Amino acid sequence: MDLYLYLYSFDWYEVTQTTAFRLLLLISLLTHRRFYLRDYTAEFSVEDSSAKIFIRRYKPMSMYFIGIDISKYKHDCCIISAADQKVVSKVTIKNNKAGFNELLTIIHSLANPADIRIGFESTAHYALNLELFLENSLLTFMEVNPVLISEYKKSKTLRRTKTDSVDCESIARWLMTVEYKPHSKGFYHAYSLKSLTRLRDKLIRQRSFYLVKITNVLDHTFPEFKPFFNERLSKTALYLLENYGSAGKMARMNSASYEKLRSLSRGKFSPQQFLRLKELAANTVGVNNSIFDVELNSLLSLYKSLVKEINTIEKEINKLIEEVHPHYMSVPGIGPLSAAVIYSEYGDISNFTNPGQMLAFAGIEPGINESGTESHGGKMVKRGSSQLRYTLINCCLPLIRFDMTFATYYAKKRGEGKPHRVAITHVAKKLIRVIYALERQDIDFNAQKLR
Repeated sequence: MDLYLYLYSFDWYEVTQTTAFRLLLLISLLTHRRFYLRDYTAEFSVEDSSAKIFIRRYKPMSMYFIGIDISKYKHDCCIISAADQKVVSKVTIKNNKAGFNELLTIIHSLANPADIRIGFESTAHYALNLELFLENSLLTFMEVNPVLISEYKKSKTLRRTKTDSVDCESIARWLMTVEYKPHSKGFYHAYSLKSLTRLRDKLIRQRSFYLVKITNVLDHTFPEFKPFFNERLSKTALYLLENYGSAGKMARMNSASYEKLRSLSRGKFSPQQFLRLKELAANTVGVNNSIFDVELNSLLSLYKSLVKEINTIEKEINKLIEEVHPHYMSVPGIGPLSAAVIYSEYGDISNFTNPGQMLAFAGIEPGINESGTESHGGKMVKRGSSQLRYTLINCCLPLIRFDMTFATYYAKKRGEGKPHRVAITHVAKKLIRVIYALERQDIDFNAQKLR
């Protein structure tokens, strides 16, 4: 593999004996590797236990790095030549077909598309059309975490300068310092699942909001209702609210009402419970007010609508994830919905070179506080996708019930004195390592091999 080293502090002709020795040590770490030092090639080989270094001039690289700052109506692009690290061009294109074609023309005028490295921040959904265009044009691109660009800019200057021109150049220069990891081709499923899973999450939050509002109304009209159902609004409870609403109407329920409730609950709603509910309704301390009835009906309608939409989205999610069917769906506790979140947030696992990168992406890695002779772990970083982190931790709850290996690992951490939440976080780290291994080895989960 060829590696590129850019030495800015000195020209090759000014290299001292000490610097040459340091270079030799660096190269010796990677035997039989080739390094590009600005306009020269350094080759290292080992023959008969003696180290030899060969220097020769070579043709400057024709590679270009393109940083793109994404926004809603326009994209700012900066093109930097790898040969001299200078800005070749800065251009602003519109977020439409004409703008995309303009960018494509510029790219084709530079070099072969294989020599082009394109990167932009992973921000909202404004880059989607550009991503699809680049993929259809047989060009690769790399999505960059905005946090990394922010930290890179801080390392280069103390000035707080934030402009589109500065941002796109920062992306291009950052791209020159890291291993280029192009976005996986055919990312339709990943993007579609990310859109659907995040929409589902928002709708679930809204559903929870309306449940709280319904409870607030019941606190005024029928405060005994929710405790009767163990503080949960079950299917039976919601049926009663939708069809009877007020305590007065529930107090007048008859045998036909009971039969309906019994059928709905599959026989779990007993005659004793039915009579007890009628008694509570007849003697409630709640307020009988038509305004509350109107409010309750409106909230129930909104809640019911959200339930319907969530069910529709979940069906589509299940369909898409089954088409992909990642290997980690074979892990006990990871159902289709959880797998969809993991797939949509992580994308192609091959983009990660080790499980540690996946931990960092999910924000589960611990922070490190080091000063002088002291070094200790800090709190969980919690950067990255919060939805991914929440899903992974939630997957661990059934996992420690269904799989002995994970249960034993959890018990070990608890035995070390770690609280439940900390122990579950450790289980989540183990789960990420398992996910990484399954996808990289192209195998399904096998608990026997894990032990």
